[in-house]
Amino acid sequence: MDLDKYFVKSDLIPAIVQEKSTGEVLMLAYMNRESMQKTLETGFTWFYSRSRQELWNKGATSGHFQKAIEIFSDCDDDTLLITVEQTGAACHTGNHSCFYTKIKEF
Repeated sequence: MDLDKYFVKSDLIPAIVQEKSTGEVLMLAYMNRESMQKTLETGFTWFYSRSRQELWNKGATSGHFQKAIEIFSDCDDDTLLITVEQTGAACHTGNHSCFYTKIKEF
């Protein structure tokens, strides 16, 4: 698979991670070409840490792995949606989803 079309605008592409069984959005992370390739090869999510400037395999230290089920690109091929089977919490805080802080309800 040629990954070049996903990295035309930037070396990093946002990846939205969604739990397949519930539809809940778990997190947003970034992928570079190498982390996307590793995800495609292994079937588990790999991301690029902008703060540490290195690849990381989700769950490698916590045991909270994400088994990739499907990967979609948006209409511009500049954002990914990855549906996963989540083991444990997706958020480093221990929450199931990183989106647990409500700012306002309308």
